[in-house]
Amino acid sequence: MFEVWAPTADRVEVEIHIDTGKTERHAMTRGRDGWWTARVAGAGHDTDYAFSVDGGEAFPDPRTRRQPSGVFGPSRVYDHDRFAWNDQGWRGRALPGSVIYEVHVGAFTPEGTFDAAAGRIGHLVDLGVDFVELMPVPPVPGRHNWGYDGVDLYAVHEEYGGPDGLKRFVDACHRAGLGVLLDVVYNHLGPSGNFLAPFGPYFHETASSFWGQAVNLDGKHSDEVRRYFIGNAVQWLRDYHIDGLRLDAVHALHDNRAVHFLEELATEVDALSATLGRPLTLIAEADMNDPRLVTPREAGGHGLAAAWNDDVHHALHAAVSGERHGYYGDFGSMGALAKVLTHAYFHDGTYSSFRGRTHGRPVDRLRVPGHRFVCCVQNHDQIGNRAAGDRLPPEALKLGAGLLLTSPFTPMLFMGEEWAASTPFLFFTDHVEPHLAQGEGERREAEFVGFGYDDWGGTAPDPQDEATFHRSKLDWTEPAEPGHREVLAWYCDLIALRRAHPALADPRLDRVSAEFSEEGRWIVVHRGPLRVAANLGAAPATVPVTGRVLLASDDAVTVTSEATTLPPRSLVVLDPS
Repeated sequence: MFEVWAPTADRVEVEIHIDTGKTERHAMTRGRDGWWTARVAGAGHDTDYAFSVDGGEAFPDPRTRRQPSGVFGPSRVYDHDRFAWNDQGWRGRALPGSVIYEVHVGAFTPEGTFDAAAGRIGHLVDLGVDFVELMPVPPVPGRHNWGYDGVDLYAVHEEYGGPDGLKRFVDACHRAGLGVLLDVVYNHLGPSGNFLAPFGPYFHETASSFWGQAVNLDGKHSDEVRRYFIGNAVQWLRDYHIDGLRLDAVHALHDNRAVHFLEELATEVDALSATLGRPLTLIAEADMNDPRLVTPREAGGHGLAAAWNDDVHHALHAAVSGERHGYYGDFGSMGALAKVLTHAYFHDGTYSSFRGRTHGRPVDRLRVPGHRFVCCVQNHDQIGNRAAGDRLPPEALKLGAGLLLTSPFTPMLFMGEEWAASTPFLFFTDHVEPHLAQGEGERREAEFVGFGYDDWGGTAPDPQDEATFHRSKLDWTEPAEPGHREVLAWYCDLIALRRAHPALADPRLDRVSAEFSEEGRWIVVHRGPLRVAANLGAAPATVPVTGRVLLASDDAVTVTSEATTLPPRSLVVLDPS
């Protein structure tokens, strides 16, 4: 059965691609609510097809499950039931207490495929993470892309291994005890190969974002548009056994309806979780500093499991790097670091100099647990949005990781961070349409200026250059090399310590406190009975805490009965008992 939603069409046909290279069109029957259907004898799994509206050009199915010839080719029928799963014992993984590891499939390994990524699962298990978060995997123009230019949202990029490749990867992760999160983009579609508009009002008549036209979540016919995206979420969680979704830039969702799209989505996912008998997690990326995203629906919130928290990243990055440009301008002080580690948001109704206005809302520390905030020292945006795609150096990484992995939040690592990878993560595209390929560098320049890199100097590599993509691939010889293997050991030890001491994973924000010295550039975070002391300065610092050393970044840390002396740029976890 072929079906497609085209509410304003007078005629819809399904075009079947025959083995001889010919096509034949079959009339479809209009049903309720603008849905058209047709049965075609002999069509089934692996049949190539497309839809024509009112006699026009045939386009891929808006809900295509497979695009073997790319975003401009026909759709292919794909039967989910044909895949043989081996994860029957998997009961899911809850977010509280977990550590996430973010991956770009194409740059994670030299081969850039799901199967090659599955070959590195042992490394992730040894590291101690709980979830792998994949950057978007739907088809994109060309061979490589960050994924946020995706179209055909129900399909999987063939360069990575297509739908079966993704299923093999998820299956392997589950058998190894790892959950899988998937980054999905519902606020816009990519500019190339986007053929939704001929079928119906998928896009908003007036609203848009920096990345393109906003989707129609609150206008005429928006009920079915919302179902399109909710159905997409259900597909990943049900048919691909994905354990949760990271929702890209939800602040760019244009929805003025009484029941917000996010609330409707969360309700649907909770129902699916009950049906499947395993936890399903929704995580929002949002630039609003609004705890209502993670407030339960019965308390008037949207009911999402967690939200990315950029303020924690900004405070950590500014403190360990010394950078103060752009959105780092309000961060970098020990006071800012102490506030985010105890209150989640720095801007919680305070003035943001980067935005030129007040920003955010306070977090209720008694009612909102820290695990609802996904925080990081590095991620794809914060590295890739630098002109050179450069990462933090090892010394800064060790400090940042020490504070992050002992925090009350849900920590997230970016691939290669755990060994201080020397490879950059650059912005790369492979647009096949000349007008998009030629303008990508200029669009990227506009973004750098928006990020506050006024002096970036045009140093960013051309996103369309094949070398830009290949430079972004991890070098898997590095983890065994001097300098890198010590950082990897530090990350492994931190994650192991977090598991061994419940106080370090305790998400209760009201039980976290901090003392600090701006002049001395040190901070002490109280985590239940434990103390995390860090010296971010260039001179030794003596801090008023003592105890048994559980883990130290520097062997020269000295503990007496009265105080602890930290060498420059070092961190220690102490047990005073």
